[in-house]
Amino acid sequence: MTSAASFDRYGPVPPESPVLLSAPHGGRDYPESLLAALRVSPAVLRALEDRHVDSLALGARRDETLFVATRARAWIDLNRAEHERDPQIDEGAHLLGRPLSAKVRSGLGLVPRRVGTLGQLWRGRFAAEDVTARIHADHRPYHLALAEALAAARARFGIALLLDIHSMPPLGSPESAPRLVIGDRFGRAAAARFGARVEAVARQHGIAVAANTPYAGGHILERHGDPRRGVHALQLEIDRSLYLDAQLDQLGPGAETVAALLRAIIDALADETLPGALAAE
Repeated sequence: MTSAASFDRYGPVPPESPVLLSAPHGGRDYPESLLAALRVSPAVLRALEDRHVDSLALGARRDETLFVATRARAWIDLNRAEHERDPQIDEGAHLLGRPLSAKVRSGLGLVPRRVGTLGQLWRGRFAAEDVTARIHADHRPYHLALAEALAAARARFGIALLLDIHSMPPLGSPESAPRLVIGDRFGRAAAARFGARVEAVARQHGIAVAANTPYAGGHILERHGDPRRGVHALQLEIDRSLYLDAQLDQLGPGAETVAALLRAIIDALADETLPGALAAE
């Protein structure tokens, strides 16, 4: 493992597999300056985390290169573009002169403004230079590392695939709601065959699955997925109740099973990128 200020990298560069893994919302590092700005309990911020999804990714990976954010999403959201700055809490947002995205308007921009129905998270607005410093120190290094690793995998194997791993709150009754959502930005971030392989694995494991609804993929897929150049990107949203305890806080009895499911998905994607490679090992 190697570390940068905002993320840990597990595995080699250049990658030894065409499949790369990313957990951009797995961070639990809350800087003191952030906690001092809160108007709510720090425990509220856990709802922004993909709670313990980093443990799933680490339990599933073998030789794949994996990037895990260490900074919490409340500090900066790596799955938002740099310009998605919220004028309600960021004094630098108005300098960009760009229309606000739906995510920013809903309070889930580059620096999140709210969690659920609890209202404003912060006592006041952040200085423009504060948010800019977070972009330079945390956001850009993560995306640069992803881009370099994907380019190295593409150069070595002729193809690369990023599996961006997230978790989601339950979408409804376990008997009817999907427990896994595959996002490919409606085909713009990855060839359809990759999502089809993930869906097949999920169904083999008895997991109900949906594609692109309600999660089609965010900035990471938009920025790094380029199927025409042989670089594909999928977002995977896993129902937290599958692997966390009843409070959706700590790892629960299903964690090992979900890590095994994730391993099977990675194997299927590796086979889809380089057919026959697994059989030859």
